[in-house]
Amino acid sequence: MITLPPSERDLHAYVDHQLGDADRQLLETYLATNPELAEQVRDWQRDAQHLRAALGGVLQMPANPALDPTRIRQRLRGRSRRHLASAAVLLLAVTLGGVGGWQARQMTFPLPAPMADAVQAYRLFATQDILPADFKVEQSGDLQNWLDRYFTQANRLPNLQNAGFKPVGARLLSTEQGAAAMVLYENPQGQRIGYYVRPPGPRNYMLERGHRRDGELQAEYWSGSGYNYAIVTPADSPAAQLLQQTARF
Repeated sequence: MITLPPSERDLHAYVDHQLGDADRQLLETYLATNPELAEQVRDWQRDAQHLRAALGGVLQMPANPALDPTRIRQRLRGRSRRHLASAAVLLLAVTLGGVGGWQARQMTFPLPAPMADAVQAYRLFATQDILPADFKVEQSGDLQNWLDRYFTQANRLPNLQNAGFKPVGARLLSTEQGAAAMVLYENPQGQRIGYYVRPPGPRNYMLERGHRRDGELQAEYWSGSGYNYAIVTPADSPAAQLLQQTARF
């Protein structure tokens, strides 16, 4: 049970979605009457979105205090948020390199597979439920209007009703090129499909229509209206088979 005024630990727990419903409501009521503190918390929430994207697959590694998002956020506080994601990646590289003998001058970076971030976002959001939704359809209504705030020229959300899937929520993420989003679709059986939209990659790289398999997942990807898109499903699943039969993107 938190006490008022809240401690910095309580505020970070709120940002990281670690408070129970009663504590969260108590803290939100307090923030509503303390606009200066509320603005600071909103800054931390924006930072947390960048950090979640920057941490990516590292969130799936065994626990390491040096990689705790709250500690990283505290170390980076005061720096420009414009450099936050790249600073977080640098911190992770140095930390991991100390264990594995990483040397920056000798390191080479293979080209990532097409829409690798879409597959990773699906794992975090749809499979492991590591990242909670920013937008829930049942609570907030029109998902298309929410997306239009961040992707003004993007294609409309795909209609997957013929395959039995409806959008249920979305998560806003971050890339070096700008905001990205993972929209989660679900059918009555609880099967999930992810729709991912992001700005084109470095040098405004647009994608030819294609597909690939990444472990237990498969991704269909394409470009249009200035954005890159992907549909991610569990490979060889009934959901993937239905999608192939009924959906056109």
